[in-house]
Amino acid sequence: MDLSQKNWQAVVREAAARAVGEDIGPVDLTSRVAVPLEARAVATLVAREPCVVAGMEVAEAVFREVDGGLQWKPIVKDGDRMTSGCVAAEVTGSARSILSGERCALNFLQRLSGIATLTADFVRAVQGTKARILDTRKTTPGLRALERKAVLAGGGVNHRAGLYDAILMKENHQVFLPKEKLGEVIQSCRREFPDFPLVVEADSVDLAIRLLRHPLDRVLLDNMSVEQVALVIQKRSEMGSQVDLEASGGVTLERVRELALTGVEWISVGSLTHSARAIDLSLDIQKAP
Repeated sequence: MDLSQKNWQAVVREAAARAVGEDIGPVDLTSRVAVPLEARAVATLVAREPCVVAGMEVAEAVFREVDGGLQWKPIVKDGDRMTSGCVAAEVTGSARSILSGERCALNFLQRLSGIATLTADFVRAVQGTKARILDTRKTTPGLRALERKAVLAGGGVNHRAGLYDAILMKENHQVFLPKEKLGEVIQSCRREFPDFPLVVEADSVDLAIRLLRHPLDRVLLDNMSVEQVALVIQKRSEMGSQVDLEASGGVTLERVRELALTGVEWISVGSLTHSARAIDLSLDIQKAP
């Protein structure tokens, strides 16, 4: 999912419009009855805890979707580290409009900053090794592009974007392939799709070693112990294989450095997107003079 700037902006606008439509519906009843139409306000988006920020573009798009007359002033950009109390952006204009866009903008910022912050924690944990942190397809339906961008903001690397841009034969695919046919299928994939990454999952050391003899981009070591990963890396060295290795499954912050120190090139972490905790951010609003 290598989006052009034009296509990326379309993704951002669509996500913002969908969120605003879901939240406001035909009218923001509370703002309509409680806030004078002519009221003006200045609001700041503030971090209440340290984080790596992500989602600034879609937060801005939310306010523009609500009211094109609102003035957005970013103070930070995606990938910046924020301390508690740091201001991410300032919004000026109609008080009703700011209040109507508040929750949607915060939802995006809190979710995406959570992903960026968790990713940065994993990246920091493997610092000094050659391992790089990958995301997975375990994303929120409809928000994959935004969540992948948040992983990049945290210093991670995007895996395949979907089922269409890489071949990854997992255990459930191999159920339908006799063992003696796996090598033949790999060769066929290389001939038919030479420009696509080709990855095969191994759930045992023996299978991983067999796969290292084939023309793959990576062998995915699924749910293996640190000792098993290290053994596969040793065997790869003895064989002179150039195939990359990716550790995956049950990867935690406590365990990731041990895995990285084995010499594995890639570590994929599903929790970056399926379990990241939302960051505490808020919107502080005041009447404009």
